[in-house]
Amino acid sequence: GELVLARNRLSQLLDDLQQESGKGLLTTNLVDVSSQIDFITSELQNAVMKIRMVPIGMIFNRFPRLVRDISREFSKKIELEILGADTELDKSVIEEIGDPLVHLVRNSADHGIEPPEERLKKGKPEQGIIRLSAEHEGEHIIIRVQDDGRGIDPEKILETAIRKKILTEEEAAQLTTPEILNLIFAPGFSTSEKVTNLSGRGVGMDVVKTNISRLNGTVSIESEPGKGTTFILKIPLTLAIIQGLVVEIGNDTFAIPLSSVVEIIRTHQRDIHHIQGVELIRVREKTIPLLRLSTIFKGNHVNHEKPAYYSVIIGIANQQFALVVDRLIGQNEIVIKPLGTFLKNIPGIAGTTILGDGKVIMILDVGEIYQMFQEKMGEFQHVDSSVNS
Repeated sequence: GELVLARNRLSQLLDDLQQESGKGLLTTNLVDVSSQIDFITSELQNAVMKIRMVPIGMIFNRFPRLVRDISREFSKKIELEILGADTELDKSVIEEIGDPLVHLVRNSADHGIEPPEERLKKGKPEQGIIRLSAEHEGEHIIIRVQDDGRGIDPEKILETAIRKKILTEEEAAQLTTPEILNLIFAPGFSTSEKVTNLSGRGVGMDVVKTNISRLNGTVSIESEPGKGTTFILKIPLTLAIIQGLVVEIGNDTFAIPLSSVVEIIRTHQRDIHHIQGVELIRVREKTIPLLRLSTIFKGNHVNHEKPAYYSVIIGIANQQFALVVDRLIGQNEIVIKPLGTFLKNIPGIAGTTILGDGKVIMILDVGEIYQMFQEKMGEFQHVDSSVNS
């Protein structure tokens, strides 16, 4: 990590030197040496990463016993299939995904898989299947927790969400099926009527999403009533070094994990629509919310009167939103540094990094920022509807 920072610093100094002195012999030689250092640093980085990589089977191996215990307690017949146990990822990531996976497997075994007699009535084999799999996809690992159980009923999800005042009937009518399924990640949401020692009342899905978001990852759901449910986790292979998009918002500079960036577009004031206090833009025939950091954090990060700016389209699971940016600085390989004891609980910030010019900047936690935005907009719309009712 420190070596990468030093390499970035050297590269920045050489750029400054070339601008001031031109391309003389000394500058050319220094550029050659810098290129060699860059190559050696990359080789060392790859070697260190190989040492840090461990098989996900270290986590997967704890689940056969867990599934057996649940099967015995609830008189169910469940087979656990494990695929891709030799898929490798950073040891620091392994340590963080254990608890979310335990909860998802428990949820599938307890709430997803039906009792044998119920399965037989539905024409299913009396033995249910939970499939736990992992595979690489670019710089990410994809983990799936899949069962062939009862699935998730979208109508039941909506009824529960409305009853618990998570959303109104009018808001519910506008949701797509994927958006309805994602409601189970709302804090305090549960459709389970039973309490068990192993799985509680289905509470904790919000914690799963929070923990995965903290890893700059995403979690999504695919489900078909009567046929089963699949939870899909997409997580970076490492937490130490990532590709980041460095941007300027107002007078502040931030880094956005490049893995979350879908595209960047130029946005003008005339392109923005307002509905119930929410700014929206159209991107490829799809309407998505426009977020300003001044809405999330205290302070004036963005000049709302500017005629045009950039919109960075962020993808979180199957959701998208646009983040307002004043200036694009560039793409950098960044080393993630923790915030420290006194600053580690700042919402919306994943950590810090040091740029080549020595400047310390914040790395945005785009998943948490979107969640904070949704909460604020929910409060605004609730007050707005109360005033106008």
